[in-house]
Amino acid sequence: MQRANRVWMHGFGHWCLPFIHSCPPGVHFTRLAAIALPFVSLCYCWACISGYWEKMALRGLKVIEMAGLAPAPFAGLVLADFGANVIRVDKLADFSVDRLSRGKQSVSIDLKSPRGAQAVRDLCKNADVLIEPFRPGVMERLGLGPDDLLKTNPRLIYARLTGYGQTGKLAQRAGHDINYVAVSGVLSALGRRHENPAFPGNLVGDFAGGSLMCVIGILTALQERARSGKGQVIDAAMVDGASYLASFVYGVRETGMWDGPRGTNLLDGGAPFYETYKTKDGKYMAVGSIEPQFYRLLLQGLGLDGDSTLPEQLDKEGWPQLKERFTQIFASKSQAEWCAIFDHTDACVTPVNELDDPLTDANSHGASRGILYRSEEGVMPVPAPRLSREGALDVQNLTMPRVGQHTVQALTEAGISPADVAKLLKDGIINDASGAAKL
Repeated sequence: MQRANRVWMHGFGHWCLPFIHSCPPGVHFTRLAAIALPFVSLCYCWACISGYWEKMALRGLKVIEMAGLAPAPFAGLVLADFGANVIRVDKLADFSVDRLSRGKQSVSIDLKSPRGAQAVRDLCKNADVLIEPFRPGVMERLGLGPDDLLKTNPRLIYARLTGYGQTGKLAQRAGHDINYVAVSGVLSALGRRHENPAFPGNLVGDFAGGSLMCVIGILTALQERARSGKGQVIDAAMVDGASYLASFVYGVRETGMWDGPRGTNLLDGGAPFYETYKTKDGKYMAVGSIEPQFYRLLLQGLGLDGDSTLPEQLDKEGWPQLKERFTQIFASKSQAEWCAIFDHTDACVTPVNELDDPLTDANSHGASRGILYRSEEGVMPVPAPRLSREGALDVQNLTMPRVGQHTVQALTEAGISPADVAKLLKDGIINDASGAAKL
């Protein structure tokens, strides 16, 4: 595409030369500017835009995302942020609760109508990936199952993102993140001793074990397709993903690092040197001083270096005593005061920032890396990780689509004739919210 831009500009130069030479002296630039500048500006803008999109890591990848809650939208968001063309298939509705749709397109289709289902099949004929979040069998009943779609597009990567997976005794049951993490066994390891298991929001099941594992599956399948030329079905179950995330926990149980009850181990809040502590102003500090050299710096910062009454660092029997001392000392200063003490050391002691601090606190590490941005739609994180060459989009100016905003455009680009699209609109099979659906 960049080569095409250069050809356009080169050809335009040759077209201009005869005109310039025919102009009287002193008129060349004025006349050229009047006629050429609008065209040159258009070419320049197109070159910038096309060159920008060419730099995206997943450019050219077409993804169909069946609208759902949280996990599937985030999987689609990751792909869209890195340049994929993601088309979200919404039901016939006026609004969506999905807040993870920046940079995507939206088509609004009655999936229960055979003609609506056919429209989705048409969308998938030249797609690379489909992401669907429904219980097993739902897509099959709509005529949109893997057998239906892979028949006409054998290169399609068909990603099924669910909580319990496509098989197993709970495959047909409803659930949410907390249920999937609980069933996986991982939730039993999270939380304080003698307290109920503590779930970290819906991060482990929905997003880490669900969305990100699904994206890994998609990228892996795309790599395999480059060799085989064939698509395949991905069974991305959040139960499986949460369990896989706990590989380290399973692996170190025999080493003594994580062999005790919940809340008594090295990394689950049992150790006083891997814990959060409340400060004088009601904020918190996070302590991760595991290694001996870092632990010594922690003690120095707390004014405890040289205190012979302290238990040894790895003496589990002495951990409650250490934790009590640390709690009292951290409560004696504000968070800012502790930051002044530890900021320039390797003690592994950091403030527990609020969600918006990386945007509002200019002195925070998050602000120095620009991990958040503010738009008309609120505060959001920028994509990660950062690639040195072809990375993610500059998402700060991207907006969330209206439901059905791209229906006519996407279906037409999928090969459905304008007359057939108009008939679907007239019959209420699809809805278009672009404001320009005049066919």
